[in-house]
Amino acid sequence: MPLYEYKCKQCDAQFEVLQAVGATGDDLVCPECKTPKPEKIFSLFASGSTTSKSAASASCGTGGFS
Repeated sequence: MPLYEYKCKQCDAQFEVLQAVGATGDDLVCPECKTPKPEKIFSLFASGSTTSKSAASASCGTGGFS
């Protein structure tokens, strides 16, 4: 199950929820102010590994692999 980020429309609190793919969040409430139906916000995938200088500076299709 992926981790989704939400933002409360009332108090602007941001929080994460582990949900099934495609979940709407209509059943969620803000953990701070209890306002229903928070807004799902776009978040990037994170990697636990670090990148080398050559891989970090390469763009798609340019190689960058040693």
